[in-house]
Amino acid sequence: MWKHVRNIVLIFIVLGLIGVWFLTRPDEAKLPLAALEGPKPELTQPRPEMFPTINVADVDRWKAGEAPVAAPGLVVERFAEGLDHPRNIYVLPNGDVLVAESNSPPRDGGGVEGMVARWLMGKAGAGVPSANRVSLLRDADGDGKAELKTPYITGLNSPFGMVLVGDTLYVANTDAVLAFPYKEGATSITAKGREVTKLNAMAPNNHWTRNLAASPDGKKLYISVGSNSNIAERGMQFERGRAMVLELDLASGKKMPYASGLRNPVGLDWDKSGRLWTVVNERDMLGSDLVPDYLALVEFGADYGWPQHYWGGFTDARVSPPKPEKREYERRPDYALGAHTAPLGLAFGYNAKLGASLTDGAFVARHGSWNRKPASGYDVIFVPFPKGEPVGKPVRVLTGFLDKDGNAQGRPTMLTVAKDGSLLVSDDVGNIVWRVKAKG
Repeated sequence: MWKHVRNIVLIFIVLGLIGVWFLTRPDEAKLPLAALEGPKPELTQPRPEMFPTINVADVDRWKAGEAPVAAPGLVVERFAEGLDHPRNIYVLPNGDVLVAESNSPPRDGGGVEGMVARWLMGKAGAGVPSANRVSLLRDADGDGKAELKTPYITGLNSPFGMVLVGDTLYVANTDAVLAFPYKEGATSITAKGREVTKLNAMAPNNHWTRNLAASPDGKKLYISVGSNSNIAERGMQFERGRAMVLELDLASGKKMPYASGLRNPVGLDWDKSGRLWTVVNERDMLGSDLVPDYLALVEFGADYGWPQHYWGGFTDARVSPPKPEKREYERRPDYALGAHTAPLGLAFGYNAKLGASLTDGAFVARHGSWNRKPASGYDVIFVPFPKGEPVGKPVRVLTGFLDKDGNAQGRPTMLTVAKDGSLLVSDDVGNIVWRVKAKG
C-alpha cells in the first residue's frame, strides 16, 4: 500500500515540476526583430509570463584597441575613456561636452524583487554606486579626443538630464531639477544648485532617469519621467507625476503633465519643425515579441496608453481597472524600435556631418535587452525622416557591442551631435564616450 502511495506522491511531484518548468521557461521570439521595427510592426498575441524571461548578457568589457563596428563610410574612435558609468551627454556652445556619470540611487531592501533587481543590475554591469557628478570633457586641439576630463558639478543625486538656457545650466537629479550659474569656459561649478522643482522619486524608484529639453524660446523645460513599475501593479498612487513628459514654466514655476501614458520616456529632442520627440521603453512580461519600444511625437494632452493599453489601443488584460472608455482617445506611437531593445538616446541628425543619408532623421541608442531571447538592441540606429515623419526600416550605424559569444563589451546609452558634426555616444558598461565621424 505504502509503495502505491509513494508512487502517487512521486507522480504529483513530477507533474508539479513539469508545471513549474512550463510556467517559468524562457519565452523565445517567434518573429525576427525587423518585423517589430518601423511604422507598422507585426504584433503577436501576448504570451503573459509569470516570471520574466531572463537573458542578461554577461559583461566582458572592451580591451585596448577594440571598438564597435561602424557602418560603411564611418569611423568610430574613443573620445574619452576611464569614465564612471557615463550616461547622458550634452554639448555646450563652446564645444565642451558634459557627461553625467551616474547610476540608480541605492535601492531599499525590497525583498525578493529588490534582490533580483540588484542581481540583474550587477550582471548587466550596472551594479556600481552612482558617481553622482557631471564631468566636463574638452578637446581643445580638435584631434577628436578629450585631453581634459574633470569633475564639473559634484554632490548630485543620480543626475541625468542637462540643458543650458542663457546663463543657467539645469540638471535633473532623480528627485528634483536644479539650476546652476553657468560661465562659458569654466571647468567647474562650485555654487550650490537652486532647486527649481521636485520630482517623484518614491521608492523603489524604478526608471530613475529624468531627462530635460528646453523649448526653442527658452521659456519652458520638458522633463521625461518614467513609471515606478511595469504596469502600475503597485497602484497608481505610486505613479503620480510619472510615466509622462512634464512641462515646467520657468517664469512662474508652474508644472503640469504635457503628455502621459508613456511608460518610460528617456531621450528627448526637437525636429527641425520645432516638434518634440521621445523614445519610450514599453512594458515587460508579455513575451519576447511584445511590446515594441517606440519613437513618438510628444503631443500636448496626448495619452499613449500605459498602463491599460499599448500601441494605440491593444488591451493589456493584466491591468486593473481596465478603463476601456479611454482607449479610443489614446495616441498611437509613430515608429516601433523593436521589442525590449531599451532605446535611451535620441538626437536628430540635421547638424551631423556623417553623410547625406544620415542627416534627415534621428539617431537612437538602443541600450539592449535583458529579457528577450534572442537578445535585441545593443546598437545605434538611424531612423529616416525624409518628409518630416519616420518611415521605412532603421539603418544600423554602430554595432558589435555584443561579441561573438553574446557578451556585452559595452552598451550604447545616450548620444548627441558634437559641434564639429560628429556623433558622440556614451557607453555605460565600457565607460567610454565614442566618437563617430565620416571617413576622411
